[in-house]
Amino acid sequence: MFRIGDIEIYLFNDAVSYMDPGGVFGLVPRALWSRYYSADERHLIKSANHNLLVRAAGVNIIIDAGFGNCLSETQRARRHITRFDGTQTGLAALGTSSADIDIVIDTHLHDDHCSGNFRLNADGIREPAFPKATYLVQRREYEDAARPNERTRATYLPANFLPLFESGQLQLLDGDSEIVPGVTAIVTPGHTPAHMSVRIESAGQHAAFLCDLASMAIHFERLAWMTAYDVEPLITLETKRHWQTWALETGALLFFPHDIVKPAGRLTLDHRGRPKIQPVHVDYDNP
Repeated sequence: MFRIGDIEIYLFNDAVSYMDPGGVFGLVPRALWSRYYSADERHLIKSANHNLLVRAAGVNIIIDAGFGNCLSETQRARRHITRFDGTQTGLAALGTSSADIDIVIDTHLHDDHCSGNFRLNADGIREPAFPKATYLVQRREYEDAARPNERTRATYLPANFLPLFESGQLQLLDGDSEIVPGVTAIVTPGHTPAHMSVRIESAGQHAAFLCDLASMAIHFERLAWMTAYDVEPLITLETKRHWQTWALETGALLFFPHDIVKPAGRLTLDHRGRPKIQPVHVDYDNP
């Protein structure tokens, strides 16, 4: 558990998967990214799927729902997923029920971040994973997900969000929004036009769940490094430039969604004045 002023932050790893580095690093050649991350004999790199439980102002907030337990065996095999449903495992380890969650922030609606909005019950029926929660996403993100194109339709899956919208459980945000005091969802475009990160501030301390603004720590260090999945890569670059300045000024604790080597850290400058993530020790809050 991490503490930012009066706010508690619990880090879960919802799933472990193995990914093609061509997707993770895009145009960055293997000779460069392989200095920091190792591929296995299948030429895949190990990936985490982090999300947070944030306790602030008497409210329990989940930031991103991960894959959950809804994927079929075929879907898990396609993603090379070896562990899943870690969010629910983490909540149980803390003695917290999914019914205790008040708010779920979907940073964006790619399936690896929101399939866990639902879960299969004992009868194999899909139902909201957090039955009493209000789910939040940007209006533009919802509109893009509801009308995908040839590039985005493989990851914008209506079953992950449409039933919540139709029932009124999913609410749409219009721009930066304070969720509760100290927790603000901020549009950080590039990965998708309305992708969000979440800023956490209390008692002069700062943290941020960057989500896919920087999937890996190295993506935040290097402005030109980004995934092949970013739909607006040059906007990603400029968004990261702005957040690098904020991170250096505040000394914020930063969480990276898919980095299993450096799940969290703080941005500093090395001896040449170049941005560098100093890792922070992480003990996951799910077994």
